[in-house]
Amino acid sequence: QVQLVESGGGLVQAGGSLRLSCAASARTFSILAMGWFRQAPGKERESVALIDRLSGANTYYADSVKGRFTISRDNAVKTMYLQMNSLKPEDTGVYYCAATLGAYRGNYNYWGQGTQVTVSA
Repeated sequence: QVQLVESGGGLVQAGGSLRLSCAASARTFSILAMGWFRQAPGKERESVALIDRLSGANTYYADSVKGRFTISRDNAVKTMYLQMNSLKPEDTGVYYCAATLGAYRGNYNYWGQGTQVTVSA
């Protein structure tokens, strides 16, 4: 069983930064591919950034966040991060941490409760 807990959300002005964290309870965190997803009001959930298992050498970013967001993982403390810089109002939404034993660009089946990020203009 994998449990995921997000933290680090909040209210920030446009141009500001936030760092989200996702702490996992899995015994073998390193073999999990991980990802950040977000859902804006009235919109479908979308993938924001994904990171492969083990060293996390492979990553994926949505075009809308490339160059501004950085995903990383620390297997020693079973935590994944999302550094968000140059935030825009359109980055507002609930951010979810997710994990999978499958491919990092595949389907995710473990989800956190979400953390709210609000970017004011």
